[in-house]
Amino acid sequence: MTLTIAVLNRVLVPSVRWFFRARINRALRRVNERLQLSIKPFSLTKRQVLVDRLTYDPVVMSAVEAEARHRGIPNEVAAEEAARYAREIVPSFSAATYFLFGVKLSRWIAQKLYRVRLGTNESASLEGIHADATVIFVMNHRSNFDYLLVTYLASERTSLSYAAGEWAQIWPLEQLAKAMGAFFIRRRSENPLYRKVLSRYVQMATEAGVTQAVFPEGGLSRDGKLRPAKLGLLSYILQGFDPAGTRDVVFIPVGLNYDRVLEDRILVGSELDEKGRPRFRAKVSTALWFFLRHLWMRMIGKWNRFGYASVSFGAPITLRSLSSDGRIGAEALGHKLIDAVGKVVPVLPVPLVAQVLLDSGTPLRRAQIVDRAMVLKDRLVDHGAHFHLPRGDFDYAVDVGLRALVRRKVLRETDEGYRLNPAQEPLLAYYANSIAHLPR
Repeated sequence: MTLTIAVLNRVLVPSVRWFFRARINRALRRVNERLQLSIKPFSLTKRQVLVDRLTYDPVVMSAVEAEARHRGIPNEVAAEEAARYAREIVPSFSAATYFLFGVKLSRWIAQKLYRVRLGTNESASLEGIHADATVIFVMNHRSNFDYLLVTYLASERTSLSYAAGEWAQIWPLEQLAKAMGAFFIRRRSENPLYRKVLSRYVQMATEAGVTQAVFPEGGLSRDGKLRPAKLGLLSYILQGFDPAGTRDVVFIPVGLNYDRVLEDRILVGSELDEKGRPRFRAKVSTALWFFLRHLWMRMIGKWNRFGYASVSFGAPITLRSLSSDGRIGAEALGHKLIDAVGKVVPVLPVPLVAQVLLDSGTPLRRAQIVDRAMVLKDRLVDHGAHFHLPRGDFDYAVDVGLRALVRRKVLRETDEGYRLNPAQEPLLAYYANSIAHLPR
């Protein structure tokens, strides 16, 4: 028996492992050949190796010594804290999980819930980018669904390493997110040692050319408006950038919009706590009831998708062109990126109709809404906005917006026309605000 086990351990198990590893490597080579932005060796390095590199990085070790002196604790204790932060941050990217499971799951969920449309093609945005450049997709943050939507739409061009917040650190979401290449951020942490470990990971990934996806707003928009850029990640990228180096950093602005954001009422109904942080009143029972109700509607044939979801990709912005001398600050860079993202946010039926009704303030008949929506659409498009026209029929687009808002009791259809339900005005404003920043 002992001999049999020894033979299995020494001969059979390594052979099986080699067989599957060879198949995975061949599949990975095929994937890399078709990707416009290839998967970098850094992403494929074993996670423990990256954790060790980060933990024993000279900058991190200096921060460990400073933390130990400041708190009066042994270096070993501070070093263990740094190692714990490194294990928390570093992903365990699996190309097989990403492309064979994650992308397919993202596509399936996205197409089941929305009519997904591409506003402007990302392939045009990626053309002409140097192969050695680090590409970072910067996006507005409308929904937690953003991760799935952009992963699906960008999957033919590249894999994305997301900066994810604490919300994703629950089982089994954390394991899946890390396998998809996400790295976690404690957005509210003021711990200097944690911040140093995080900054060094971001700089190491950027220096290695890893394609990343970040939400410069930092969190979800609670009122639908674009938020000012948070400067943490941007400052880390700038600190590690060498204008004279061989690798440029290229930002791709990405604009997202939805006819319905799944968590919209939770966002609109949130309040700020005594420290100015949003407090969301989300209940498991509410989410479960939402799921069961829509499952029942689907079973009886009365379920409809949540309208349109659209993503637009803007022209690339190179960090070297903005800062040839390396002197641009995080605040100036943040303003530039948020402005670029805002310009490519798509206009969809519900936000367009919401803006018309909000501007009016009085009931409007359908014909009046169509006329005003057409004028608003033309003004937006004339200033460069992308408008998705369902079925090539503008009247139908207005009907899509009206139907969605009436179904959710935001609008009431009366003899005088479509009237706003006063209790739902914040929700109407939430959707109108998604395009309120666009020039007209």
